[in-house]
Amino acid sequence: MTIDIKTAEDIEKMRIVGHLAAKQLEMIESHVRPGISTEELNQICHDYTVNIQDAIPAPLNYRGFPKSICTSVNHVVCHGIPNSKKILKDGDIINIDVTLKKNGFHGDTSKTFSVGKVTKLADRLINVCKECLYIGIESVNPGGNVGDIGAAIQKYAEKNRFSVVREYCGHGIGRVFHDEPQILHYGTKGTGPELLPGMVFTIEPMINAGKAAVKLLPDNWTVVTKDHKLTAQWEHTILVTETGYEILTWRKDDTIDRVT
Repeated sequence: MTIDIKTAEDIEKMRIVGHLAAKQLEMIESHVRPGISTEELNQICHDYTVNIQDAIPAPLNYRGFPKSICTSVNHVVCHGIPNSKKILKDGDIINIDVTLKKNGFHGDTSKTFSVGKVTKLADRLINVCKECLYIGIESVNPGGNVGDIGAAIQKYAEKNRFSVVREYCGHGIGRVFHDEPQILHYGTKGTGPELLPGMVFTIEPMINAGKAAVKLLPDNWTVVTKDHKLTAQWEHTILVTETGYEILTWRKDDTIDRVT
């Protein structure tokens, strides 16, 4: 397994594209409301990427994926395909996952939004999942191990009586959309590859309100919870620094420090 260590020039390009990805999630928030279709959200993001940010929507045609963003609603764990018939309604939750490519590098981030007034369970799930992301990020230290991230996330999720999806994970990113190392969101501290300055990867826990089991739908993209209970996901692109981490996709609504 070869893990790409980014140069100072690479990192600066990743800061640029990461910032653009973050700005896109900030932009789309005002459009997430009852009555809008996931296809409309896709078109807004696509147009913003291409016309305003002068970037490329990386998911479009990636391994055959037909849209520019992923929209995963309620019990959809990840890779939901935007659809004109999927209309958001009051009480839904939706994860919007965006990946941009600019100057040869990728920036990948996602957030779970509430649509109108959601249940207490949905609100707690969203917040615990976000906290899982932050706990995972705060576990990133040079000289540590990849397994430290997953162990911290799993402990916190299960303490809150939620479950962690096993089949899908974070990943190395840079010139390549999905690269080494794999970042599991469960596991054992002190295991896996050593965390080295210059490594860049995503942390993107998928946390279920019910059991961890998931299934892939016949479209070969959409992943749902087997028990059809709610699921949430949050994601950031992370750089390992000499002293800790840097969140390359940090947004103004984040409540965690961008750099340590």
